[in-house]
Amino acid sequence: MRNHTISVLLQNKPGVLSRVTGLFSGRGYNIESLCVAETLDAGISCLTLVSKGDDQIIEQITKQLHKLIDVIKVTDISEKEYVEREMVLIRVKAEAHTRAEVLRVIDIFRGKVVDVSAKSYAVEVTGSASKIQAVVDILRPIGIKEIIRTGTIAMARADKRK
Repeated sequence: MRNHTISVLLQNKPGVLSRVTGLFSGRGYNIESLCVAETLDAGISCLTLVSKGDDQIIEQITKQLHKLIDVIKVTDISEKEYVEREMVLIRVKAEAHTRAEVLRVIDIFRGKVVDVSAKSYAVEVTGSASKIQAVVDILRPIGIKEIIRTGTIAMARADKRK
């Protein structure tokens, strides 16, 4: 079983997201990550979700999503080449003897400090899930106080032949 990234275009109306997530819970499927926001058209949202399963389970999920009335389009974009990103905000201890080390780590991962206090930094890092996990693993021994992750967003790569 592997992770599949599924992009769903749907009507931006109350209750639609609840019906999508209800479809998953009602069938015992887990959502590993979920991110949703409006597109250029305020009446349409793009929902990006990551779920784990074999090809048969993912096919069943996409068929069930297609049946929902407010769903416009469902695409398993992990079947194509795609770009994915995730963002994390981490509050990490930054005492006198660790401040320089935290700044070096954040610089290496092309992150930035977004808040400073006497004893901590809040940092932002954007990248693939593996990059996010790497920065978390490196900062954990220094002392992570709080962590918030957005979940995966993804977009299929453009066809280079056109």
